[in-house]
Amino acid sequence: MTLKSLVAIAGLSMLPLIGAIPPATAQTPTAPIAQPPAPTSAPPRHVPRRIEINPRPLLYRRCVDWYELQYRPSGTVLYPQMRCWWVRG
Repeated sequence: MTLKSLVAIAGLSMLPLIGAIPPATAQTPTAPIAQPPAPTSAPPRHVPRRIEINPRPLLYRRCVDWYELQYRPSGTVLYPQMRCWWVRG
């Protein structure tokens, strides 16, 4: 089968479905007027206030960095290194 014949068969098979869908803008004269929806959500609850305390940090990180030669199959590479530790402040 060719592509044109497949498209034609698919189009013809969709014709009954297109006729079965009612148009969205058509309204029956006996349809009631839409009422606004009633509020269903509850009012927001009371949220207690939070007290945030940020004391001076007791510890902080001290770091040292350097470059190191690493030998790889593709060749030698200059690779960054870093070492960190915690210090009382």
